[in-house]
Amino acid sequence: MNENDHSQPVSDAPVEQAAEVVSLEDRVVQLEQEKNDLRERMLRVAAEFENWKKRSRKDQEDAQFRVKEQILKDVIEVADNLERAISSMTDASDSKAVKDGVGLVLRMFYQKLDRYDVKAFESKGKAFDPRLHEAVARVPSADVPVGGIVEELVKGYNLGDKLLRPASVVVAVAPPSAQPSPEAEAS
Repeated sequence: MNENDHSQPVSDAPVEQAAEVVSLEDRVVQLEQEKNDLRERMLRVAAEFENWKKRSRKDQEDAQFRVKEQILKDVIEVADNLERAISSMTDASDSKAVKDGVGLVLRMFYQKLDRYDVKAFESKGKAFDPRLHEAVARVPSADVPVGGIVEELVKGYNLGDKLLRPASVVVAVAPPSAQPSPEAEAS
């Protein structure tokens, strides 16, 4: 054998390692690209979400405005009719005509409230209910049972099946018992 034949067999290890390094570098580049793509998608989704929130807020504000607008137009119409009633009055106005005119405006106003499912409820003569009534006074009464409503000072209203405003009422209490006077006991 030759002295030159003692050389080591040529190994493919450096070539394999180089190929593996190139493969890993390609994988790193690929992962970086995927990361950038995901980041861009995430930013787009976040921007779309912000735009959706802004649109939703704007839509909600528009809907609230339309509701307020319709209600206020109806209230303004009632105010216009009251102004007409006042301007048509003269010093020598017939009180019956004024009463009739105001009654007409009041009926129209109740029709407007009815359109929004607002209904007044009657309280006088009924039992006091703290969920529907606000007691502002108590008076002795022999005509109305204890805890009954003697007088309704301010009407209560429901909006649909919910209380919009409680009625302000006067509630009956037991009349003071007739105690014999000291003179009657002496006789």
